[in-house]
Amino acid sequence: MLLNKAVNNELPIKSLPTQYLDNVTIHPLREKLYNELHNRPFQSISTPAQLTHIAIQHQGKLKQQEHAFISLLCDRFQVNSPAQTMPCFYQDFGLFSLRWERHLEYSTYTFIHQAPLTDQPFNKNAIDYVPNDWFEQMPGQVIAAVHLVVESERIGDSEQHKVEQYFDNMPLIASAPVNSQAKVWSSFKLHEDGFGRFLIHQQDLSPEQLGRLVQQLLQLDTYRLMATLGLPLAQAINSELNQLDLQLQQVTTCIALGTEKTDRELLTQVSKIAAKVEDFRSQSTYRFSATNAYYDVVLQRMDELKEDEMLGYMTLQEFLMRRITPAVKTCQTASNHLEDISRRVTRASDLLRTRVEMVLQEQNQKLLKSMNRRAHIQMRLQQTVEGLSVAAISYYGMQLFETMLTSLPTLGINYNHERVSGFAVPVVIAIVFIGTRFIHKRLMKDIET
Repeated sequence: MLLNKAVNNELPIKSLPTQYLDNVTIHPLREKLYNELHNRPFQSISTPAQLTHIAIQHQGKLKQQEHAFISLLCDRFQVNSPAQTMPCFYQDFGLFSLRWERHLEYSTYTFIHQAPLTDQPFNKNAIDYVPNDWFEQMPGQVIAAVHLVVESERIGDSEQHKVEQYFDNMPLIASAPVNSQAKVWSSFKLHEDGFGRFLIHQQDLSPEQLGRLVQQLLQLDTYRLMATLGLPLAQAINSELNQLDLQLQQVTTCIALGTEKTDRELLTQVSKIAAKVEDFRSQSTYRFSATNAYYDVVLQRMDELKEDEMLGYMTLQEFLMRRITPAVKTCQTASNHLEDISRRVTRASDLLRTRVEMVLQEQNQKLLKSMNRRAHIQMRLQQTVEGLSVAAISYYGMQLFETMLTSLPTLGINYNHERVSGFAVPVVIAIVFIGTRFIHKRLMKDIET
């Protein structure tokens, strides 16, 4: 009542005492859903800083191995280990910090070293401060690995060409994100150490803004690799689908025009094609769906960068869209081709089954006609047998009647034997005929019921 009164009087809800929720049922997921928004916060990063980001693919497994791996590092530095249920973990280990995140099919390890550079960028990175013997025990497969350097010095347009030496003179992609408050360079290629590289020069960003920018770039590099993970599978499936397409075309031509192959042979061939298609679908459905999901996140991250162009360079969005979009389209084409062949196989199978059913129906009709003919013949034979049986029974009946007549004189009854026997013949035959017909009708009536 007080709550309704507060609403009716347009009082702010926050004026209500908190104990009003003590006696009502709370949804069991309410607190978890609130905390989900703060589950993976942006990391505050001060300039200068060096980061090493590694993404490990575990395909939803290795959860205990990862926890044991991180706990081993925590035990070495005598700090508290994370709980096994934690999806995100951050810890400062002195010379470096570790940010770990576990996702659906991969995990990320981000090592952060916040100190001025002692040499040129990328000569000494954050990973160099991590114990090597511990790092070698990392579970999973590396899918992404990148070094990122953040500097606060301002580089003029005339000095931008010097940045190329930090990337082994590779062609660079660059832009000015966050509405030109920073400058980012990358080659999106692997260098001799097996890592990619990002270089950020900024002047006016706060640690929180810089942390968001760094996280967006690292996620962008990881998601674009995960988005293209389905490309090799799509290319392999496409070549197989082309062969299946030709085989299915031959089958449909045989169905339409008719050939020496029987329907059974065609149906067997269609079944083999359907089995291969279902095998490809089981291999690719999840991967292609994940490709589309990662691609959507890549597009979102690129929009969040709010890039401005830098003279003489292609922006990150222009480069990635030019390279990733065809790969994603190839996966979508393979998926659509797979679904199209699956539908065509279903239609061809339905056509063949219809033809087989029609043949079976014709055979059944012929069989029924043959059975009806046999039944008719059997009935005629039965009627003939019944006629003969009437004559036979009548004959034996007359024999019995004759025996009875011979005993009448002993009883003092005089009669004309020939005349009585002659008149008795049709009577006996009629009685036998009527009796057999009555029995026949009773039997047919019992069968019908």
